[in-house]
Amino acid sequence: MKTVDSINFAGQRAVIRVDFNVPLNDQFQVTDLTRIKAAIPTLKKILNDGGSIVLMSHLGRPKEGPTEKYSLRHIVSSVSEQLGTAVQFVGDCISEEAFSKSASLKAGEVVLLENLRFYKDEEKGNEAFAQKLSEHGTVYVNDAFGTAHRAHASTAVIAKFFTTEKKCFGYVMAGEVASINKVLTSAEKPFTAIIGGAKVSDKILIIEQLMNKANNILIGGGMAFTFIKALGGQIGKSLCEEDRLDIAKELIEKAKAKGVNLYLPSDAVIADNFSNDAAFKTCNIDAIPDGWMGLDIGPESVKHYGEVIKASRTILWNGPMGVFEMSNFENGTRQAAYDIVEATKTGAYSLIGGGDSVAAINKYNLSSQVSYVSTGGGALLEYIEQGSLPGVEAIEKA
Repeated sequence: MKTVDSINFAGQRAVIRVDFNVPLNDQFQVTDLTRIKAAIPTLKKILNDGGSIVLMSHLGRPKEGPTEKYSLRHIVSSVSEQLGTAVQFVGDCISEEAFSKSASLKAGEVVLLENLRFYKDEEKGNEAFAQKLSEHGTVYVNDAFGTAHRAHASTAVIAKFFTTEKKCFGYVMAGEVASINKVLTSAEKPFTAIIGGAKVSDKILIIEQLMNKANNILIGGGMAFTFIKALGGQIGKSLCEEDRLDIAKELIEKAKAKGVNLYLPSDAVIADNFSNDAAFKTCNIDAIPDGWMGLDIGPESVKHYGEVIKASRTILWNGPMGVFEMSNFENGTRQAAYDIVEATKTGAYSLIGGGDSVAAINKYNLSSQVSYVSTGGGALLEYIEQGSLPGVEAIEKA
């Protein structure tokens, strides 16, 4: 895998696709620096070599061109502070002013271009737009894993305008790709995938792909009730995708045919309302009374799942076990996190991926006690489903 370590950036101007799609408050202040901090080691390597940097990113989903609330000017001070270097800003990404600014950069200098998505051509993957962006640098670096599943101008198409020697991954991209490949191509057995979340429909492809890799698949979250109903269980008013019952049954049969253990919860914590203040109790997951809904896996399931997790050598976690945002229904998710940590301590490799799983591992302050926490939820899932991503192939298959 070709990373920034394979290039000496002395005298080079690196145009870098970063993922600075960060949350802002009402005063346009950055409220979570995670993505900015993640990019800093890549940027420092280039600057320490004696190179200069042109940063490209998107922010939000602007619909009608330039919009003040989506301007990257709001993050300049945060990037400057984290990098320890004054970052310049230019209010466009392909204007004459933008090209003049990038061309005049001296070694050690950094400029941030305005939001790429102010141009529709970015998301369309327009080749002419990508070529213009390529003129900002002598070397192209992709360090935006969170957008690597999109064949956008700045994430995939731009790479064709650089020779193999002049394009590479940043450390964020390299770390993400290496961690996923470790799980998908060289997983030590037993390999356990923990799949949660609300909808079966969101996870059909990932479950099918994981059946070719994993020994165990643990199902949790709202999606579990679609499986339970497909098997004839009573689920009260629990979340259920009625149009996915046949698919759920097919997934169960496919797992059997492949010799994969697909585990469903045996019990659930149920409530009479979707609220932390609701009345709640535990019952068998296939015997939920009318008017009640399952909001977490029950203690028997937590114990059983924990035994499987702690006996594993490779673990992939995507999706919570219940409504972990509510304290009465967080036990399944919290305990899964602690079980993964325990397995990691005894030598298992653990990859946490997907927005809610990352939120959960951070809620319990356990991110430093697992092997890798993926920042790109959608990209991670698509990588598992497809086996690669446009932004990865653009550099690896040049």
